[in-house]
Parts: sequence; structure tokens; C-alpha cells
Amino acid sequence: MKVGIIGSGGREHSICQIIKKSNKVEKIYCFPGNAGTAQIAENINIDLENFENIKNLIINKEIDLVIVGPEKPLVEGIVDYLRRFKIKVFGPNKIASQLEGSKIFTKQICEKFNIPTAKFGIFKNIDDVKKFLKKTNFPIVIKADNLASGKGVYICEEFNEAINAVEEIFTGKFGKAENLLIEEFLKGEEMSFFTIHDGRHFKIFGTAQDHKRVLEGDRGKNTGGMGAYSPSRLISDELEKKILNKIIKPTLQALSEIGTEYQGFLYTGLMIVNNEPYLIEYNVRMGDPECQTILPNLKTDLYEIFIACCEHSLDKIKIEWLNKKSLCIVLCSKGYPEKIKKNVEISNLDNLKLDKSNFLFHAGTKLENKKIYAIGGRVFNFVSLSDDFASAKKNIINNISALDWSEGFYRKDIGYKVIK
Repeated sequence: MKVGIIGSGGREHSICQIIKKSNKVEKIYCFPGNAGTAQIAENINIDLENFENIKNLIINKEIDLVIVGPEKPLVEGIVDYLRRFKIKVFGPNKIASQLEGSKIFTKQICEKFNIPTAKFGIFKNIDDVKKFLKKTNFPIVIKADNLASGKGVYICEEFNEAINAVEEIFTGKFGKAENLLIEEFLKGEEMSFFTIHDGRHFKIFGTAQDHKRVLEGDRGKNTGGMGAYSPSRLISDELEKKILNKIIKPTLQALSEIGTEYQGFLYTGLMIVNNEPYLIEYNVRMGDPECQTILPNLKTDLYEIFIACCEHSLDKIKIEWLNKKSLCIVLCSKGYPEKIKKNVEISNLDNLKLDKSNFLFHAGTKLENKKIYAIGGRVFNFVSLSDDFASAKKNIINNISALDWSEGFYRKDIGYKVIK
């Protein structure tokens, strides 16, 4: 079978590498892919906003299954478009993708179905926000309503910081903004909870703890993710039941009531307060870098899981996992998440010790004339599986040291809550 993977990040490289292990997969195409996927698949540089060209390419290459990695094409309706041409595609449709595409859409579902979440207000202009901020208690959370690549969330400690956030959102830092969301600040611990869906059935697909802030000690600006570990230290049978019954199932019911189903990965971002789950956000795809952290632990054939989702037969698949701890550290270009240098050559990759327990997933890289260059903010994802998180982290630090890339940096405290 031939598989097409849409996207160019660490998430897509990890999907590519894990799905390649299937004896049913003979060829993989990545649109556009990166330097990592170029070494195990065929990269095709194509405009991800031109659905017709993507469709023609899929048909011409006789691709049997398409996997959509990033959120933007999902929110813009690529799944609905490709299915019109009888193309088998893994990912949620346009309506269901509004769970990530509009935070207000999700909050309104929470309100209607009594899903536990932070109290919130919706604002349409700066003047109304200023009036509200003058009489509010800090800290508060300010969010862009639309897609923001994981960066449109501000935790504000005081008035001037909040005004700066509001101005950035309304002046278009994350695209045209007609609304923004202000939420109460919940004090607890974050957790990422993953499920996979075929439209009729779903299964749990792991947990993780992501580290979003750029600086150690969870300080500095929000990023797409500086590292993660799996499983989350918070998960228990009791908490899992609460998440499913109070959050996931009511959300699926809400989608059913507006005449749609959910198919694909669902990332549930949670705040756990006194062992009670509160929904922070949904992502309608695998997290990045959580995907890179979770997938290496998978024993079951990933291709068969995706096909089962496309055929409404996920209930017939048993998803099995290795019993390992997994840690991921992201190596970034200096300056991230602000201005970075591009087209910086990276050498020493042959020095890395990679095996069935130690992985390197590319993100912002390109392969040109047999050389690898950094072209993005997040460049590499180093992942290690071990019996304990401390050993996994030690393996990763050894590989980062062996790479010895002077133009990069990473958070040295990833996993600090689970490593003594």
C-alpha cells in the first residue's frame, strides 16, 4: 500500500518512521516533509493550501491512504474535499475541526453540555477588554480565538501585560481576529490526554506532559512545545474515567447533535485541579512533540490502526504498547520563538547513537545536496525509551552533546516533575 503524509514537522516524521515498520506499507510520500522524512520516504514540495493540486497528486501516485498531520488544512476542510473524490483520509472533517479552529466554538459546547472548564468571557474589541481588565483579578488567561500554532495563549500577571496581549491578538499577530477569549486562571497541573476515533468508536491513545514555555522553570514565552514525557505522572484509573465521562463523551455527543462525527486523533489539553479534570483546549490532531514521545512506545501496526479508523472498525483492533517511559527534548534554533537564523548547516549527525530505544525526529530541517540545514525554530526532537525517565533523559543529553550544534539550545529541565 502507498501512504501520503501531509505536513513537515516532528509529528509527521515520527508518523512516517513508525508507519514504515508496517509490512503492508510499500511506499510513503510526504507533502512537503523534511530532511528526516527525505531519508525514508519521497518528499514532494507542494502548496498545502491548494487542495486540487494535492488531490491530483494523490490520484496520480495511486496513494491508498492519506494522513493529515497539521491543524490548518484540517480546519480549512481538506478531509471533506478529498473524501469527495473517494480518497481514504485519516483526520476529522471541517465541522469537527472547529474544536481547535475556534476556541469559542469549544467553550460554547462546554457551556451547553456542562463540561468542566475555566470560566470565560468573549470580547470583540479592545475597549470592552480594557473595561473588563480594570476590574478583574489577576492572573488571567487571554487566548486568540483562531489557530495560533500553540502560541496564542497568554498568562497575564498584571494589567499592562494583558493589554499587550490583547493588542497583539487584535492587530493580527495570529491572523485576522474578530474575537478573543479571556479565562480565569486555573491553578493545577497540565496533562495531555489522547484518544483516537473512527466516527463510531474510540480508544485511549496515551497521555503526556508537555513543556510549553521556552525557558527553564516554565518561564518565558509560549512555544509549540519544548519537550514532553509520557505517560503523565497524574493519570490513574479514577482520573481516566472522569476525563472520559465528563469531557470526551459529552463532546462527541455535542458533535453528534450538530450532525457530524469525529474521526482521527483528538488531543485533550487538561488542567488537573485536586484530581478533577478541566478542559483547557482541544487539538484535532496529535500534539507536537507529544506524538514523537508517544508513538515509539506503540507495538500495534500504526497503518492498521489508521485504516480501521477510516473503515469504522477501530473496535476490532487491540492497541498494545511497550511498558516503557518515554522522554522527548526539542532542540531549537537560537532565538526561538522569536527571530531565528535560517539555512544553518548541521553536521555531526553520524555521531548520534540511534537504535530501537533512541530516536531522532526532524522538524524544521531540509536536505539539500546531501547536506542538512536548519530552517525552522524547532529543529530536532530527541526521544528515548527506558525503564525510568532519568535514564531516558541521560541518553538524550548524550546524543545532544554528540551533535554539538552551537546554533541550537534546549530546555535542560524537561521532565523535572518526574526526575529527582
